[in-house]
Amino acid sequence: MTNAVEAHGLQKLYGDKAAVNGLDLEIREGEVFAFLGPNGAGKSTTVEILEGFRKRTGGDVSVLGQDPATPTREWRERLGIMLQTTSEQLALTPREAITHMGRLYPSPRDTDALLAAVGLDDHADSKPRTLSGGMRRRLDVALAVVGNPELVFLDEPTTGFDPEARRQFWGLIESLRQDGTTIVLTTHYLDEAEHLADRIAIISDGQLTALGTPASLRARATDAVVTWQDNGVQRREVTATPTALLRELLAGTTGEIAELSVTKPSLEDVYFQIIGGEE
Repeated sequence: MTNAVEAHGLQKLYGDKAAVNGLDLEIREGEVFAFLGPNGAGKSTTVEILEGFRKRTGGDVSVLGQDPATPTREWRERLGIMLQTTSEQLALTPREAITHMGRLYPSPRDTDALLAAVGLDDHADSKPRTLSGGMRRRLDVALAVVGNPELVFLDEPTTGFDPEARRQFWGLIESLRQDGTTIVLTTHYLDEAEHLADRIAIISDGQLTALGTPASLRARATDAVVTWQDNGVQRREVTATPTALLRELLAGTTGEIAELSVTKPSLEDVYFQIIGGEE
């Protein structure tokens, strides 16, 4: 499988501080790739280098076969980049903004179809200042994908979305994946990364600390949590041998075990184990 992104020994220094410290990374064509990590871990710096917005201190980088440090217009046309505040700077309606931005690309998406895809068809002719924060983020997504890019960078795309809007956005990402678009996603929502991403990179202190599918990352935690009620008292035990514990409980019980459950650690549990605690 061809890689859309390759980085080897990527480094970014600010004085004596390494924001990115020898990171190796490969992102395959057509996959959804998520970056996770605490604030200040180096996620945004890494993505900005890949986008061509920030110069690296060292290492080798290739994005769609091009060094992002020497971008060309043709290379830029193959990318879609969702910035944090794009739509907030516009005085145009969503329809006008998408139509205008589409003229900058050789093969733009249809404006009406894109408005419907991001859930803005009922607000197509509203001024950005009248839109909610979640609606403006939807417009930011539309502006990022209007050029039919091969590779899309989405930075915290669902910040400010209500649960229904987030689910609609997930549907849009899945449709882009089906079209073969490569998507690089940074998010603080672990359920979002688990639902959308083919692979997840966890970055801490400028280094890649874990990489894998959501399932393989969850599998790093071998313990299970067993909970039950004993004479009205809630019990909880973390164990690497849940079957043995269940045998013990069953041996000492003549009837049903009240409120019995066995759960494996979630991706969130594993994430906090990897980065060494909550932010």
